[in-house]
Order: sequence, then C-alpha cells, then structure tokens
Amino acid sequence: MKKRKEVKGLSPVIATVLLIVIVIAIALIVFLWIRGMIGTSVTKFNGRNIELVCEEVSFQASYSEGILYISNPGNVPIFGMSIRVIGEGKHITQDIRTIDGSNWPEAGLNQGGTFSSSINFDGNEIILFPVLIGDSDEGRKTYVCDKTDEYGYTILI
Repeated sequence: MKKRKEVKGLSPVIATVLLIVIVIAIALIVFLWIRGMIGTSVTKFNGRNIELVCEEVSFQASYSEGILYISNPGNVPIFGMSIRVIGEGKHITQDIRTIDGSNWPEAGLNQGGTFSSSINFDGNEIILFPVLIGDSDEGRKTYVCDKTDEYGYTILI
C-alpha cells in the first residue's frame, strides 16, 4: 500500500505575514478615507482660519442697467466673487472671473478697490459671495464664503 503524504496548508509564517499585510491595507484605506473627509485647512493673515476671516469681509454691490458695481471698503482683499443667479425654478452659480465680458482684476479687489462691468443675468435675483485666497499645505487655495445669511449680498434684478 502507498502512503499518502500529509498535505499541509499555509505555513504559520506565511499566514501571519498575510494577516499583517491585510491589516495594514485596511488601516491605510480608512486613514485616506478620513483624511479626505476632513480636508485641509486654509489659513490667511498669520495662520488664522480663512472661515473666520470671512466674518471680516465687507463689500458693497449694486446692479443697474446691466452693469454690476462692486466696491471693497473693508480691510480684507477679495480674490473673486461667486455669483448665484436665481430665476424661475432654477439657479446657477458662476465665478465672476469666468463670465464673458467680466474684467475682474487678476489680483482681486484690494482694500478700497472698485469694480464695474457690463454683465447680463438671466434671472430675477443674484446673490454675491466673496471668494478669498489663502495658504494651505498644498499651496494657495481659494475659499468661497458661501453662507447666504451671513456673507451673501442679495440684489434684486
């Protein structure tokens, strides 16, 4: 009679290494997932969180005969402006720097600066939100101060 060889499974060393690799892979996936949810903080003015700087932004705006006027009497430079156009049953949000015919300053609207441009809006109300630029671990980033009740400036067309 022939003797059967005993067939063993994976050796304990290989099984342990596989378990460690699986645990490390799962930990890495969870770490990257949580890191993506938290996001990076953007700072302005000597390390202050840019969300807190939004409270200090002050600007005035008006829209008359197809011309949008914006002035910055405050102490915080405004890098851009996010415009939410509200019409019947719809709304769209645009960056003022991407609108055709807009001549928004490249460096933004500094303290005491003014802006005016002929821009046509298809709606009955516009809400302006200031866009600030700050520093993060990944370089310079923009941040939209988009809390309607606190930072939005509403103009009826």
